[in-house]
Amino acid sequence: MQVRLKIQRFDPDKDEKPYFADYKAEVEPTDRVLDALNYVKWYVDGSLAYRHSCAHGICGSDAMRINGVDRLACKTLIKEAGARITIEPLRGFTVKKDLIVDMEAFFEQYRSVMPYLVNDDPPPTVERPQSPRERALYDDTTKCILCASCTASCPVFWANEEYVGPAAIVNAHRFIFDSRDQAGSERLEILNSREGVWRCRTIFNCTDACPRDIQVTRAIQDVKRAIMSKKL
Repeated sequence: MQVRLKIQRFDPDKDEKPYFADYKAEVEPTDRVLDALNYVKWYVDGSLAYRHSCAHGICGSDAMRINGVDRLACKTLIKEAGARITIEPLRGFTVKKDLIVDMEAFFEQYRSVMPYLVNDDPPPTVERPQSPRERALYDDTTKCILCASCTASCPVFWANEEYVGPAAIVNAHRFIFDSRDQAGSERLEILNSREGVWRCRTIFNCTDACPRDIQVTRAIQDVKRAIMSKKL
């Protein structure tokens, strides 16, 4: 089948502002939007720029706005997107070229919440065991692939680039509720700030945008409750 792609283009080296370009691609209904983008780049216009890597919904590199919704191009089927597809870069980020955005600030916020296990006890001779109940507290937030779809879908982030963002909070949650970790209080202190969890307005865009079906809004509320419990 033939689909029509309306793709936002922008090269800061030569364009004054973004514009839309129209393309046609020959694909199957069961192909992905990524396949349509590849068709355009390989056979129509080699200057089109976008990120992709594993093409299996694991690396998160091909997140973009597809028909106005943040999605992974490698997971969105043509039959779901339709015969006319509008593709734009993630919102709230500086566009480096076409569908490629600058992710440096995003990863800086991610690093700010200490997204790693902290345990100063002597290394054990075996693994540090957990019960199924302990694991269940944070199991959902281990699925994050740092695609930035949740952060890019957040109206608070659009208006305030200092906001730590849903993705960073999700990755803080993963360790705050890990029974083996010893830096939960420190992370809660980081997030109990002007640009931390309290900026969230519980809009649920982030939950809808997540390609891994993480309950992002619920995780943010978990962190808020943890902060309040710590203060009581």
